[in-house]
Amino acid sequence: MKSSAILLVLAGAIGISSAQVQPANLPPHRIHADDLVNISIYGEPDLTRITRVGSDGAIRLPLLDGKIKADGLMPEEVEKAIADAFKAAQILVDPFVTVTVSEYHTLLPVSVAGAVRNPVTFEPIDKVTLLEAITRAGGLTPDAGPEILISRSDGSHSLTQRVPVRALIDAADPTVNLTLLGGEEVRVPEAGKVFVVGNVKAPGAFPVHDASDTTVLKVIALTQGLAPYASNEAYIYRRASGGSGAQNEIPVDLKSIMQRKSPDVPLLANDILYIPDRSGKRATMSVLERMLGFGTVVSTAFIYMAH
Repeated sequence: MKSSAILLVLAGAIGISSAQVQPANLPPHRIHADDLVNISIYGEPDLTRITRVGSDGAIRLPLLDGKIKADGLMPEEVEKAIADAFKAAQILVDPFVTVTVSEYHTLLPVSVAGAVRNPVTFEPIDKVTLLEAITRAGGLTPDAGPEILISRSDGSHSLTQRVPVRALIDAADPTVNLTLLGGEEVRVPEAGKVFVVGNVKAPGAFPVHDASDTTVLKVIALTQGLAPYASNEAYIYRRASGGSGAQNEIPVDLKSIMQRKSPDVPLLANDILYIPDRSGKRATMSVLERMLGFGTVVSTAFIYMAH
């Protein structure tokens, strides 16, 4: 009872009435243009008001000649700016200012799609960075390509910006971690693939994350290596330029590359690397196995020693 009475006395002393209590305030975020803010100055009811931040990001208050910058500031920073302005104008000696946000002017939606774990469209209350937007989408998938495309519209036409994934994530380059202002479409294309078939242990399709880092030896390593009887020569099948649909066949001296007598050969997206069978050696092995009754391991060792 005593505590309740004390609270009532305090409420009366500072002039609080039920009619003056504002609705619950929203969680604090940086203030931007068109946000609705509640400015309260203790002991100065004539200066207390709800006002909307102007399109220039500033607030205009009575008795002050200049505007108070609010865009990009947290509520407590705006409180200090208002107090400093009243003190500088010698209107108030030591004002106690409270700034809360009654309504955030939501930015246009940002969408993140493509090679991300959970494609998402969200309405940011505050400006977000490219990395934050990708994090909201659950991050990149293993098939994500080497670039991220950010499209914006200026009303008359669309502008697309390309951001390298390695610079954004691996190098953590802040210059490519763009600030999204709302209305952007973030697309993460899947990486191109190279296809490995023939005499390898695990044939398959492998993403090309970096064209300069995708070579014959590296993709063979991804297939867990060559299978027995693999030929010393491989072939790359690559689409011919011009859109005719034809393919060029490029021979590769695999043995020479593996013996480091020739440089490794780079591969491009959509290349097919085919490693044929040394059919002559397989046939010889089959005959010897039947004649001698050796197991596969023993006969293989015999052939290679003889060779």
